[in-house]
Amino acid sequence: MAIPVVDSDRYDSQLEAKRERIVRDFSRFAPPALEVYPSPSSHYRQRCEFRVWHEGDDLFYAMFEVDPESPKRKAVIRLDEYPVASREINALMPRLLDALRGNDALRRRLFQVEFLTTLSGEALVTLIYHRQLDEAWEAAARLLQEELGVMIIGRARKQRWVLERDHVWERLEVEGREFVYQQVENSFTQPNAQICRAMLAWARDVTRNSQAGDLVELYCGNGNFTVALADNFRRVLATEISRTSVASARQNLAANGIDNVTVGRMSAEEFAAALKGDKGGRRVAEWGLDDYAFSTVLVDPPRAGLDAASCRQLSDYSRIVYISCNPETLANNLEHLTRTHRIMRFALFDQFPWTHHCECGVLLERRD
Repeated sequence: MAIPVVDSDRYDSQLEAKRERIVRDFSRFAPPALEVYPSPSSHYRQRCEFRVWHEGDDLFYAMFEVDPESPKRKAVIRLDEYPVASREINALMPRLLDALRGNDALRRRLFQVEFLTTLSGEALVTLIYHRQLDEAWEAAARLLQEELGVMIIGRARKQRWVLERDHVWERLEVEGREFVYQQVENSFTQPNAQICRAMLAWARDVTRNSQAGDLVELYCGNGNFTVALADNFRRVLATEISRTSVASARQNLAANGIDNVTVGRMSAEEFAAALKGDKGGRRVAEWGLDDYAFSTVLVDPPRAGLDAASCRQLSDYSRIVYISCNPETLANNLEHLTRTHRIMRFALFDQFPWTHHCECGVLLERRD
């Protein structure tokens, strides 16, 4: 991987290059003007992971950069700071290393550290080892947790030692309202919290005044969009395959006092079969699919995008909100979706500055 180089003076030009690329690559769909949402130019990632490199008595954070001329060779890059990461992570990085260097119970065979922080000030640190953890590790880790003012988790083969709790609580203000999210260690959360706020505000805007209809959401994760969009609809049915994410989504709905949402654990493919009546069972019966009047579908798929069958399924809905982390697969899917739907809104969210990656949002409405 390439290590992002942060140069705030060049941020506007790198964002403009992304805008030009997206406009060019999607021009064949004749979308409306692209809405562009910039990120902070530095300290925007709320979660990061680093390898821990040991050299004699010293140890430091490291990432690896692949040699383009010899892909099997990787250069070790020492990181004393990481401007991409949140200010909380940068403040914790040297303090954690200082505490580890003189403590054999904590540093021995430690090979990776993961940080998870929030805009609301919470921090969780996961220490990952090539050895089994014992009571000596626990005692030292509890002292470290108190010293740093963070929560700590230890991981090793077939071990997960949670000292306090395995999650943080993020608080995001969107359109003057605060939404609360449980974010669980080692599960997916949006890494750029400020861009996440922009995405939630955009999604609320494009689905406003929809209370007469219902929303179905595929790949709902921990309920990131579900929570923010619930009051725009009469009812919401959200599905997700990850057991951890489903549990977290339900926690987040309860924490926000939302009672018009049902979250079901099921793959998008199984759910499509359930909608067609090809899949039954207790879970499907409990949802009462016949009682819904789905006017909108929201989909936030993985980088691989949607297969042809899923695109056909989406075409059944009057309105589609498509959140994409991969413009290439988004363009492929739009080849199918624009046969039946017209692009009404199109947005670029700079989720990952200083990389070629970007997030897009598309609102499609069925053609007359």
